[in-house]
Amino acid sequence: MNNVTQTATEFFTAAKKTPLNIIDRPLNKPKKDVSLSAYAYLFSELVQYAQTKVTNISKAEERLWEVGYQVGLRMLELQSFREKKVKRELEIVGILGFISVNVWKALFGERADSLERSTEHEDEYMIRISGDVLVNKYVSLRDGGLNTAAFVAGVVNGVLDAAEFPSKVSAHYVKPKTVILIKFEPEVIAREKRLKGA
Repeated sequence: MNNVTQTATEFFTAAKKTPLNIIDRPLNKPKKDVSLSAYAYLFSELVQYAQTKVTNISKAEERLWEVGYQVGLRMLELQSFREKKVKRELEIVGILGFISVNVWKALFGERADSLERSTEHEDEYMIRISGDVLVNKYVSLRDGGLNTAAFVAGVVNGVLDAAEFPSKVSAHYVKPKTVILIKFEPEVIAREKRLKGA
């Protein structure tokens, strides 16, 4: 009997020492910061990839947008789980607030500078970010140059599509800030009006 107890104790002690597979690790543990140099290297490789075999800058921005879109599709589910958010956002302001606060903090460690509604068009919203956001920090944002914030526009578009807010999202550099322009599809505006009873 003593031998069996000793063997079981040895087994459980050895099991505790073996590291968990990355897939088995819980998602809601506090995240560890990634070093800035590792991020900068990885993102520069992504930008270089986007610039290979393209004829103009808009094609490179489109490639960055596509990669960001794939990240955004997964970001909504991950952030909802981490924030223990069980309620689905139904209103435009709610989902944009979630993006500009929660998603932004997960990606860049801080909130977006501001969230604004267009005064001219009811279907357009803008997220303003300072020029030194990580994706633009080491990039010269000259007029007509590559705007790497297209990656962020793709992320925002991916989150919105995953949350069933179809839209077109683009990034524009307006000195000294980058503006993420969000133009919602007509069905989103119609749904918003129905919800508000207008």
